[in-house]
Amino acid sequence: MLQPGRRDLQAIAGAPRADWVWPWPAPCDWWVRKQGWGLPPAARLPGAGGPGQSPGSFCGGDGRAEPGTPRGCLPCARCFCASCHQVLAPSPEARGRAATWSAGRCGLLWHLRDRQVRLGLFEIDPGHELHRLTCMMQAGLWAATQVSMDHPPTGLPTEEDFSEVLTQVHEGFELGTLAGPAFARLRRSLGLAEEDYQAALGPGGPYLQFLSTSKSKASFFLSHDQRFFLKTQRRREVRALLAHLPRYVQHLQRHPHSLLARLLGVHSLRVAGGKKVGEAEARGPGWWQLVAAARGRASVPPHSLPHPQKYFIVMQSVFYPAGRISERYDIKGCEVSRWVEPAPEGSHLLLVLKDLNFQGKTINLGPQRTWLLRQMELDTAFLQELNVLDYSLLVAFQHLHEDKRDRGRSLIFCTARSMQGVQSPQELETQNRRLLPDASNALHTLDGPEQRYFLGLVDLATVYGLRKRLEHLWKTLRYPGRTFSTVSPAHYARRLCQWVEAHTE
Repeated sequence: MLQPGRRDLQAIAGAPRADWVWPWPAPCDWWVRKQGWGLPPAARLPGAGGPGQSPGSFCGGDGRAEPGTPRGCLPCARCFCASCHQVLAPSPEARGRAATWSAGRCGLLWHLRDRQVRLGLFEIDPGHELHRLTCMMQAGLWAATQVSMDHPPTGLPTEEDFSEVLTQVHEGFELGTLAGPAFARLRRSLGLAEEDYQAALGPGGPYLQFLSTSKSKASFFLSHDQRFFLKTQRRREVRALLAHLPRYVQHLQRHPHSLLARLLGVHSLRVAGGKKVGEAEARGPGWWQLVAAARGRASVPPHSLPHPQKYFIVMQSVFYPAGRISERYDIKGCEVSRWVEPAPEGSHLLLVLKDLNFQGKTINLGPQRTWLLRQMELDTAFLQELNVLDYSLLVAFQHLHEDKRDRGRSLIFCTARSMQGVQSPQELETQNRRLLPDASNALHTLDGPEQRYFLGLVDLATVYGLRKRLEHLWKTLRYPGRTFSTVSPAHYARRLCQWVEAHTE
């Protein structure tokens, strides 16, 4: 029997009532050889370990490979019946996209270029303590995105888009997708194709990890192409995100060039049998209770709530593309605990430095400085309305090539891209739009005379509640005369805007 508040996958697909299980997708042959791992027992069919079938083939319900399954293709989201292992094959178009995507990325030149831009990052390989967790995330996100591709939201947005919960049962774990239609609409508004989103976050390559300088116990990952950033979250942070999600979407609609990081998905992960995955496991109610609490509705009985769970978000990486980025900073506008020991000279470690490391540096934007100061005011005022603090302004430096300094050749394209959706000059001024550069991450990219800068506001889920008020009182006594991060939202917003004004020209 389906639990209240859950939107079951077989109900969406119109499949018969059965114990459907989403398996671990079959990786490319080259990836299996490289990593030394294959399908888990429930999804490993006779041909995967026996004669007559290739590692990339699937059972057709009778123990034989499904005809036409391309050898070594990327996973096509398939649904297996636990009782008979029958396969619901993807559409030919989906299979063709996956095979094409795989073939295009396996060349020697791509591997050499990929190795170069990954300097300082660590692949989460089978020997890594978080490898099992990331494999589950990859398989779950692939299947979750397939649902939004097969059933895209239509019509006008509704309140249900923000409260819908989809729980998909996989081999050994469950992945919950919160507000899937709302995030699908947001990704579409950003021009992000679901196929690209699925390919980047799915099992086509390992997630990457970097040496984090954050004090939180969260785990941080990058997709293999470094385009998307994944972060585990506490339950209270998730609850705040759910409550603020409709207003967050409205703010991005009013200010399309906002500096706020683009949140692309929120998910839960629960392992079968109550086993933990990774560190800092979040124990607590399921997604449906969090949604109910955020939306002011009654929740389901506690006995139907799964635990333990891990929560994580997916967002667009501010530091993308990462090639040629020379310095990275996390700015909060204060001084207590805001120094990071730099990496040794010649080291390839990618460290995100902090406020005190930024001393003596300036962001030289030229004419775009006026836009930045105004957008900082708009975004921090919005976060103040949400009673949020402790967010960060991410800043990165990248030296501009000579061809990028000549803006004239791409002016027409940049203007058309920046003015898309504008109805009148008054609307243009209200939305505080700017001339977007011809870059793959234009919303977080600003070009100065000599440098390209990546800027974005992240960590938007800390509410100034009782816990933070008590922390503010303690730090006031502990650090007299010094600035620290835990202050009122109004003070925090004003101080960060002042920092930007003082460090730009």
